Amino acid sequence: MISKGQMINDRYEIIRSIGEGGMANVYLAYDTILDRKVAVKVLRGDLAEDEKFVRRFQREAIAASSLSHPNIVEVYDVGEDDDKYYIVMEYVHGQTLKSLIKRRGALTLPEVIDIMSQLTSAISCAHDSYIIHRDIKPQNVIILEDGRVKVMDFGIAAQLNSNSVTQTNSVMGTVYYLPPEQANGGAATTKSDIYSLGILMYELVVGRVPFKGDSPVEVAIKQMREKIPDLTVANPDLPMSIENIILRACAKNPKNRYDSVKEMHEDLKTALNRERFDEAKVVYEYPESNFEEEDFPKPTRANRGEEKEEAKKDKKLNKSVIVAMIIAGILLFGLLFTFIIYPKFIAKPPIEVPDVSDMTVAQAEKTLEDEGFIVNAKTEKKEDDDIKKGKVIETDPEAGRTLKKGSKITLIVSKGTKKITIEDYTGKNYYEVKAELEAANITVETETKDVAESDNVKENTILSQDVKPGEKLGKGDTIVLTIPEFYTTYPDFAKDGYGVVDVKSFCTKNGLTLEVSYEADQNKEEGSISYQNMAPGTKVNKGATVKITVVKNISDDEGENAES
Repeated sequence: MISKGQMINDRYEIIRSIGEGGMANVYLAYDTILDRKVAVKVLRGDLAEDEKFVRRFQREAIAASSLSHPNIVEVYDVGEDDDKYYIVMEYVHGQTLKSLIKRRGALTLPEVIDIMSQLTSAISCAHDSYIIHRDIKPQNVIILEDGRVKVMDFGIAAQLNSNSVTQTNSVMGTVYYLPPEQANGGAATTKSDIYSLGILMYELVVGRVPFKGDSPVEVAIKQMREKIPDLTVANPDLPMSIENIILRACAKNPKNRYDSVKEMHEDLKTALNRERFDEAKVVYEYPESNFEEEDFPKPTRANRGEEKEEAKKDKKLNKSVIVAMIIAGILLFGLLFTFIIYPKFIAKPPIEVPDVSDMTVAQAEKTLEDEGFIVNAKTEKKEDDDIKKGKVIETDPEAGRTLKKGSKITLIVSKGTKKITIEDYTGKNYYEVKAELEAANITVETETKDVAESDNVKENTILSQDVKPGEKLGKGDTIVLTIPEFYTTYPDFAKDGYGVVDVKSFCTKNGLTLEVSYEADQNKEEGSISYQNMAPGTKVNKGATVKITVVKNISDDEGENAES
């Protein structure tokens, strides 16, 4: 069992399981070399023990990796690690076509044509590269959020034949789309894929597969013997053009099917044209039952003389076949030697990309060219805090990668850094320093420190900073600057002989707000301060409010009026 965090081939780190099937389990993984998410399909244990299956699995997966088509899931890597045989594929996020059918049932005809057009385009591309899918079914088709179709699992069902049909659960999903010739033990051909496409299209139109049974064997027998069910029963308004495409693709006799998937693709293009809706129903040219015996009749002979003559012809034919096989063998060896053996002899060994970081562009170019690489004339530039402007940061591909001689390398050159060197700002004007730092996208925070007016410190002068001089800061960094907050010591107004005018002068000088109230007191000197709101010696910062009460002597009558 493969668990989260496990490494495959010291490269692919398993993230989680994303699917289980009859032949393999699929995992989402992280490619630690190319920094991307991938899907890793690992063969199940029972199949991994079958050497014949493994060899064919690897061979066809490697062949599939050569396919490049927007509707085919790309195969990146094939290998074996600790008896685990795996395929690394493009990771696509979507749902299987089977899930969509289960949720929606029959799809609309424009949706059917769109999906089938993408599928036939993909399979046609594979056939052009001499690759037969062999396992076309909605479980192997991914629908992306934007409606694109991706086909996967080319050649993985290559071992499926009439004997393996007895494996109930593991092939039940496949047998619903199994061509009659394969159900009967025959080899898969391009026309086998056409049949599977036809069954899949039937399911899209109707919402269910045409043949069902209690076992894979029962379904396989129906694939060989029973006609495709009448589609108009499920959809009486179905255009004849759509039905004809399905009938041609699902013919029991391969001769009655489309000659190629490309021909089916072309037919789909005009299927929704109004003038085709009432076209004539397709009529098969060749028999649909017992077609193998009728296509290959046994010869009859009138007499023994004819038999002898036929034997001579057969003998000559056998000799011709042998000669042809020898010639074909020589040609095959010539091709193998020309395209496989000889290139290996003359192939240049791969070389490692050297580390040219911190070199000048000229030095880096010379180093790489001496190793046999081609350096792109156009460089890429980016900021770097450690490498000086104009020098090489790294290469693409990166240092340490093994590449063929003559591979192209791009130099990535430093644009320098936007960080600035922090100075000793103590004693400087806070607002000037703040503007300079914020221009470099540095966040400036402020703290205050109480300073006495008598200390002769200028207003808005920086007293200290939390970043040492010489350190470098840039965008997103923060520095805290400490500035003074001046205070005044509260005097004893009454004791020190302050009058109202004196208190007003004190407040104006120190940036304080004054509030004055009066009280009548015959026992105190008029104009003296009888109350202050803060005790003498208290530190008072600018903006604080000073409250005092002043004695005002008045006559008894005035006092009564004031009290009333």
